[in-house]
Amino acid sequence: MKISVRNLEPTKVRLTITVDPDELNPYLDQARKEIGKQVTIPGFRKGHVPGPIVDQRVGFASVAGEAVNAGVPELYSKALEEKQLHAMAQPQIDVKDIPSSAKDDTKLKFTAEVEIRPKFDLPDIEGMEIEVPKPAVTDEDVDKRLDNLRQRFGTLVSVDRPATKGDYANIDLDAVIDGESVDSQQGVSYELGSNTMLDGLDEALDGLSAGEETTFEGTLEAGEHQGEKAQIKVKVNSVKAEELPDLDDEFAKEASEFETLKELREDVRKQCQVDAEGRQATDARDAFIAKLQDGLDIPVPKGIKQSMVTDQLKNTGKDPDKASKDEKAEAEQTVEKELRDQMTLDALAEKLGITVSQADVTNFLASIAQQYGMDPSAFINGIVRNGQLGSAVQEVGRSKGMLAGMRAVTFKDPDGQEVDLSRFLGEDEPQAQEEQDESVQAASAAAEVADQLSQDQE
Repeated sequence: MKISVRNLEPTKVRLTITVDPDELNPYLDQARKEIGKQVTIPGFRKGHVPGPIVDQRVGFASVAGEAVNAGVPELYSKALEEKQLHAMAQPQIDVKDIPSSAKDDTKLKFTAEVEIRPKFDLPDIEGMEIEVPKPAVTDEDVDKRLDNLRQRFGTLVSVDRPATKGDYANIDLDAVIDGESVDSQQGVSYELGSNTMLDGLDEALDGLSAGEETTFEGTLEAGEHQGEKAQIKVKVNSVKAEELPDLDDEFAKEASEFETLKELREDVRKQCQVDAEGRQATDARDAFIAKLQDGLDIPVPKGIKQSMVTDQLKNTGKDPDKASKDEKAEAEQTVEKELRDQMTLDALAEKLGITVSQADVTNFLASIAQQYGMDPSAFINGIVRNGQLGSAVQEVGRSKGMLAGMRAVTFKDPDGQEVDLSRFLGEDEPQAQEEQDESVQAASAAAEVADQLSQDQE
C-alpha cells in the first residue's frame, strides 16, 4: 500500500492511498463469499459458489463495491497508524480508481481528508515542580455558608412596600402581540433578581407594590411564538420578603446536631476547609496542564472548533447565527482551551503508555449513569447505539493519563512546602499483564460490556 500525505492546514491532511492487488484481493474474496450466501445459483449451495461464478452472475462491479465498502475504512486506519497520524474527526473519503474486472491491473486508489491532532513535544515530567495556592479559608467563607444554611430555614412574610431585589412577588402575566393575547399565566411566584424568566421582568417589577401593574417589551422564550417580541403585561398580586432566623444557639440546635453556634461555626469552617482543599486540587490540575503547554504552539482543528462553538452557543440558549461578536468570541475562547487541553492529555496518555481496560470503561460509564439516576445497562446500550463509545474510551484515557502525570510531579505551595494531593489522585495502579491483555482500542471493550449487560437483562 502506497501512502502519500499532503498538509492542507496545520491540523488537516489529505492522504492519497493506493492499494496493491494482493491487499485488495482478500476483501474481494470476502465480498464474493458474502454475496454467495445471499444469491441462489443452480448447481451450487449458498455459501459455496466459486468466486468467478459470483463475478459472472452479479457482476464484478457489485463485488468490487462491497469490497471497497468493507476495505476502505480498514485500509484508511492502517494508513493513519503507519504515518502516525491521530484523526480527530471523520474523514471525507473520495474513491478515485477501482479495477473494472478481476483481470484489470488498475489499483484501488482513494483519498481521505481529515482533521488531525497536530504534532508537538511535551516536556519531560520527571522532576517537574509546580506551585499551587494554599487552601485558604476566610471568615467570609464561613459566614456565606452559614447564610446559605439560614436561607434553608427562612420563611416568606408579606410586606406592604414596593418590591425590590430578593423579594418574592406573586404575579399575573399576559403576552400580547398585535393587540392579541398569545399567552398568559396567573399566580406565578417569582424572585426578583433571579433573572429566571423573561428578560426585562426584573426591571419591570422593581419598585411595584401589590395591586400595581406595568407593561414592558420582551422576547417570548417558549410556546408557539417563541423568539417573537411581545408586549408583556405584568400585575403584582402580593410582595413577600424572606425572613431569616437569628444566628444564635437556638438556630444551631434547630439546623444541626450542635448545641451552640460556636460548635456549628467550627464545623462549618472544617467543611469550608475540605472545599478549599478540593479547589486546590482543581488548581493543581489546571496548573499541571498549563505547565505541559508552556511554550508550545498547539493549533486547533478549524472544522471541529466551529462545530463545537455552534454547540456551545446552542447549549447556552443562543442562536449561533444571531449571537453577538462578544458572545462568539467568548465561545471560541472556551472551545479552543477545551480542545488544547484534550489534545495535551491525549498526547500525555500516549507518552506514559496508558492503557484502558474493559473495567475502566465499564466503571466510567456506570458512574455517569449513576450521576443521572439511569440504569447502567440502558445507558451503556444507548451509548453503543449512538456511536459514542470511542469518545468514552478516549475520556478514560485522558483521565488516567492526567492522574498518572500528576502523581509523577511535585506540587508545592508558595512557601515551598510540598502539597499532598494523594486523596484526590488515588494510588498508582500497576499495569498487570492481564489488564494489558484487556486493553481496548476505541469502543470494542465497551461494546462487549453492553452486550453482556443486554444478555443479563434477558
